Amino acid sequence: MSERGGQCMCGAVRFAAREVPDTFGACHCEMCRRWTGSALLGVTIPADKVTWDGREAIATIQSSAWAERAWCNKCGTGLWFRVTAKSDYSDTIEIPLGLFDDPNGLHLTSEIYIDHKPDSFAYAGDGRKLMTRQECVAKFSLLDSE
Repeated sequence: MSERGGQCMCGAVRFAAREVPDTFGACHCEMCRRWTGSALLGVTIPADKVTWDGREAIATIQSSAWAERAWCNKCGTGLWFRVTAKSDYSDTIEIPLGLFDDPNGLHLTSEIYIDHKPDSFAYAGDGRKLMTRQECVAKFSLLDSE
């Protein structure tokens, strides 16, 4: 675990994160693909370990019955995905890998909604945990209302 910082594209929003793991995951669901233009490559961090500067430039939307997404209202950069429904995951946020000033040294360890991954996507390396949409819905029962 380490400390890492980052920002949106225009710099109106900056963050400092503590206890950042050296792992990240990829989500291939339709919402994440539309939000990012690709897969969401995100680092899961306890929400209370992240401080944000430029909060006046942060906008959020309840993107489903159980989660929100945030972005910079100046440049449009996606800032985080957060489960809002009461669950084991509501105390964490997913910060897109591209926001970190230095994203080096992180390892892809999981891919979810793997059955929704475009056939042109291929990530290098082995040993990742792969989950289909059905497996995600079963594991994260809060998705049932999706």
